[in-house]
Amino acid sequence: MNAVVTVDRANWQVPQFNTVFSNGKQRRFSLVIPVINEGNRIRNLLTRMTALNTAAIVDIIIIDGGSTDGSLDRPFLDAHAVNTLLVKTGPGKLSAQLRCAYAFILDQGYDGVVSIDGNDKDDPEAIGRFVEALEAGIDFVQASRYLAGGVAENTPKLRDAAIRLVHAPMLSLFSGFHWTDTTQGFRAYSRRILLDARVAPFRDVFATYELLAYLSYRVPKLGYRCIELPTVRRYPKGEVPTKISAFRGNFSVLAVLFRTCFGHYNPVV
Repeated sequence: MNAVVTVDRANWQVPQFNTVFSNGKQRRFSLVIPVINEGNRIRNLLTRMTALNTAAIVDIIIIDGGSTDGSLDRPFLDAHAVNTLLVKTGPGKLSAQLRCAYAFILDQGYDGVVSIDGNDKDDPEAIGRFVEALEAGIDFVQASRYLAGGVAENTPKLRDAAIRLVHAPMLSLFSGFHWTDTTQGFRAYSRRILLDARVAPFRDVFATYELLAYLSYRVPKLGYRCIELPTVRRYPKGEVPTKISAFRGNFSVLAVLFRTCFGHYNPVV
């Protein structure tokens, strides 16, 4: 891999956000949880993390997209060892939230970041294994419900087929790395790849769901070390907790996939 050239911090495009509170950097790695109106789902996830003592491994950072459901009240977050609460006030959806959080963790000096969705579909038990992989020099860790040892429970049939037959195969073909599970946000990145000018994640083109697919394509393409780890992903029966709509949202995800694989989001370096 060629020597990494980093982008000047002044040139990052990061949506406006507020730091509601922060207890400062205490761990080497951070855990970023993007949320918006997740209600009891985010509370359940944080409760599970408390039982696992996750805060002893990573600093827990929530990036809120503008929740109005009261699920993120300060006493509850303090009781569950949340280190930082950020609130995005600028435009954009998931990718914009992640840009806010990733800029924050880089500014704070973290060596890497694990991210997990705030809708309580993923088992946080795996967070420690993600951190161990980062400590061992892996640059991109992706959760996979489809690897041996993983669990895919109640995954909607259309989504399951789209991941297995279209999304993962295309990203595997064009990135040069064999992915099995490419649409979920349970993953980890090293500081190196977030700062690499050839990756350049801090751009306004990443506003909705583009950043996840783009990083799955771009990072292995540049020769970084990537792995998948088996994880548990459970959808509740009779409910699909996602912000992606059934038709328009899925069409948008596929459009992003094709643009990604044909280099549409590659930076000009």
